[in-house]
Amino acid sequence: MNSTRQHSEQSLETKVEIGYLWVLFFGVIGNNRHMQNLNYKHLHYFWVIAKTGGVAKAGEQLHVTPQSISGQMRLLEAAVGQSLWRRAGRKLELTETGHMVFDYADRLFTVGEELKTALRGGSSTAPAVFRVGVTGSVAKVVVYRMVAPALTLSPTPRLVCREGRLPDLLALLSVHQLDLVIADRPMPTSLNVRGYNHLLAESGVSFLATPPLAKSLRAGFPQSLNGAPLMLPGGDSALREKLLRWLDSQNLRPHIVGDFDDTAVMKAFGQAGAGVFPMPTLVARETCTQFHVAMVGRTEDVLHQVYAITGERKLTNSAVVAISRAARGETLAQATADKGAVLR
Repeated sequence: MNSTRQHSEQSLETKVEIGYLWVLFFGVIGNNRHMQNLNYKHLHYFWVIAKTGGVAKAGEQLHVTPQSISGQMRLLEAAVGQSLWRRAGRKLELTETGHMVFDYADRLFTVGEELKTALRGGSSTAPAVFRVGVTGSVAKVVVYRMVAPALTLSPTPRLVCREGRLPDLLALLSVHQLDLVIADRPMPTSLNVRGYNHLLAESGVSFLATPPLAKSLRAGFPQSLNGAPLMLPGGDSALREKLLRWLDSQNLRPHIVGDFDDTAVMKAFGQAGAGVFPMPTLVARETCTQFHVAMVGRTEDVLHQVYAITGERKLTNSAVVAISRAARGETLAQATADKGAVLR
């Protein structure tokens, strides 16, 4: 009975999401006076062409002649009032408007495919979808460690993970397009969005670099950072201001070689020898192993925090509950093994 109810609720949620996306699509490009003639089938043909990479391949998938599809595309462009495609040699590529239309169409028809799969699969086989938004300032290995407990549930939910800026992700959370947002800061009080912060983890910060550079700077840390090449998280990161305050308190003046909104890019530059880079001590060991870098030093005076932001105060989503329980259930031995990392 519960599984049937869960399936019905999931299907209803998917239908609501399709309706929301359709309304959103019209809200974005519906100001055009021609948009009243927009045809759903034409939009679907457009989506398939963009997904398959050409009219001929789309025709094979749709069982429609290329000539017919080309005619439908002309009608769609007339309805939109702008060109969606341009020639690039012998290939077609999307215009700026085409990219925008495809983005909304992709979300619309992907959700539609999910609905068809759920309805075909029945209550016993339709997997739940767990949608997570992640800010670029949170290290990817931290994200995996936080989300992994949700993937141990039975049945295992299908994970949809989207990366973006915190305000954009919170906007999606507010309209139920996301179940959870993982960020390195709590939700700003200035945003007119209902949401609740749940501290998942916090740890000190470690400074990593290629083995030769790390060896040369290890003695005398942190004063050895004076004049050393250092990379910092970008302006969207809560860690950036904390690091700058700490450097100032220690009278340290490193040579800032770059600012990175995405921690994965920063690690790649660090691996290549561009300079020292900070990482949460929580995942310092894994980062050293994966990127073949070494520890310069670490501090507990700078805390990196990881928050789960939800649209509800009381956690009811089974995947979110699993994440929260796993974070609280970390043992002291595990935390000590990460040398200064504390999970809550």
